[in-house]
Amino acid sequence: MVKYQDETLDRTFAALSDPTRRALLARLGQKESLSVSELAQPFAMSLPAIVKHLDVLSDAGLIARQKTGRTVACRLTARPMEQAMNWLNRYARFWSENLDRLAAFVEEDPWPTDPQSQPTPTSLRAQASPSRAVSARTRKKSTPRGPTRKI
Repeated sequence: MVKYQDETLDRTFAALSDPTRRALLARLGQKESLSVSELAQPFAMSLPAIVKHLDVLSDAGLIARQKTGRTVACRLTARPMEQAMNWLNRYARFWSENLDRLAAFVEEDPWPTDPQSQPTPTSLRAQASPSRAVSARTRKKSTPRGPTRKI
């Protein structure tokens, strides 16, 4: 079995799997840079919990942190998400091409719209091949009863 190994992609998807981390990234996408306390403001969780989420995002390379004095500013970095999008786009093209072929097939041979031209169940049975005919089932005979032991 071939295993696709790309640790960067694995870390990116793992980081994006959490709704809090996705919300943090969305906030960072609205502004160029936000401090940790500004990022934490709308969330009903402790600052250390937010910092742990930011650690995961930083380890995945999705954000960059810069400390200026006592303030830690975070900004979005696009490189890992770009790799994830490229990976996802390959599968989007695959499904798009398959669905386009399916649409072409369905449009190629349209269904009859005239209800009188559609075959009826009885006409279908008349056209059925003999091998499809229903055979009479024979009842299976039961095997003789086995010996009984008396104790």
